[in-house]
Amino acid sequence: MIRRLDRFLNGVTMYRLILVWLAILVLAGLLFAWVGLLPYSAANMLASALFLLAVSIVSNTIFARVFEAATSNDSVYITALILALIISPVATFANLPFLACAAVLATASKYIIAPRRRHIFNPAAFAVVMTSLFLNHSASWWVGNLPMLPIVLVGGILIVRKMRRSDLIWAFFITVLLTLLAFAVFAGTQLIPTIRELVVHSPLLFFAFVMLTEPLTTPPSRALQLWYGALVGLLFVPQVHLRSFYFTPEIALLVGNVFSYVVSPKTNLMLSLKETRKLAPNTYEFVFHNDQQLRFRPGQYMEWTLPHDGADSRGNRRFFTLSSSPTEREVKIGVKFHSRPSSFKRHLLNMKTDDRIAAGHLAGDFVLPKAKGEKIAFIAGGIGITPFKSMIRYMLDSGDRRAAVVLYANRRIEDIAYDGLLEQASKWLGIRTVHILTDPHLAPLGWDGRTGHIDEDLIREEVPDYRDRIFYVSGPPDMVAAARRAIAGLGVKPNRIRTDYFPGFA
Repeated sequence: MIRRLDRFLNGVTMYRLILVWLAILVLAGLLFAWVGLLPYSAANMLASALFLLAVSIVSNTIFARVFEAATSNDSVYITALILALIISPVATFANLPFLACAAVLATASKYIIAPRRRHIFNPAAFAVVMTSLFLNHSASWWVGNLPMLPIVLVGGILIVRKMRRSDLIWAFFITVLLTLLAFAVFAGTQLIPTIRELVVHSPLLFFAFVMLTEPLTTPPSRALQLWYGALVGLLFVPQVHLRSFYFTPEIALLVGNVFSYVVSPKTNLMLSLKETRKLAPNTYEFVFHNDQQLRFRPGQYMEWTLPHDGADSRGNRRFFTLSSSPTEREVKIGVKFHSRPSSFKRHLLNMKTDDRIAAGHLAGDFVLPKAKGEKIAFIAGGIGITPFKSMIRYMLDSGDRRAAVVLYANRRIEDIAYDGLLEQASKWLGIRTVHILTDPHLAPLGWDGRTGHIDEDLIREEVPDYRDRIFYVSGPPDMVAAARRAIAGLGVKPNRIRTDYFPGFA
């Protein structure tokens, strides 16, 4: 069951999953209002949602042209639907200007309060804070109620699993619980009724699952995400205040956004294509000009935005791990193309020299250990070699010698990428690479490498000191899951197994 769920999640982009879930929530709200479970008119609710969508689309089109910025339709729709779920539906035409202001403010925050083309604040939270301050209209967070709770919970769990943000969510929830416990002990409030009220009749779950986890306003590493979740969780609790000033969910989030911006890399780039290199059948490396050296840690990823006509349901944004090293001036990514690639990948492959693409949100913890004495093992499947290419290139250029071994699985010998680099690493750094062909029937005559899959026996034979190594696993989701099980089956502790972030191969 879990494997089927993960296959489903790997087949859909993160933004499209969030968008579909929000649309389901709005439709559920319409249904519940129609049958009398919510104190709103279904007609007013539908009119408000459509009006917010229309204003958001128009205002985003204008801002994008003025600022000559790459944009994503999914992002526009997501912000509009969030506003529709946290602002009470309007009952008269006189209230439409308020909705229009909220939509415009949310859109504007992505472009105006965006140093280096990176917005600081969650757009929906920023909009409702501004309307509260200047128009005396605040968010009702009507999505937080008992009828909506099951849909919020199920969709939220899917999103957190897709985004791998469970640590952030738990830091938030645990801080909320501990803060409530502190008030129960020292202020004499009742703990259980307060928790029940927060879960059933507040935006706690919706806020955590869809707003707290917004990728562009969360910190880039796990440790910083824990601090971020704890800070917002502390301020989220209704009893927390500074003298007469009480925090609201949206204000708590904006404070967290400021923290995230301070501790995060300020990296948003407009890159032009220098060349496209074919690495293997259906596998290419894209090399982009960069005006200044990009500072990052080998193995990190960025979000890439490529607006194009006729975008399919998977949208115009993707996450790709950098295949370049911090020692190189160009920015590079390695991309695998399947039999039915998305419109994004088709457009990417058709890019001409000097065509431009946007890259931002540098993040990721899939990086070399700080202690150079740690032994490491890289396990790669197909294009999963990309982060290891970045690491090995960095090690070669900087003279960073580490005790490392590479287990590299491909279906055919023709699919092997960066073979020259791996040979160079063997010669100069002593990094041994073990090539594995997963389909024995496709192994060429005279093949002296391994065949089959990476299992416990193969790891035990090729990495006999496996208990002393930190394992890094990158590749297709099924391969990563199988390799992780094999490593764990050998008794390697979970904190010594690290997997790459691959939110989809479409």
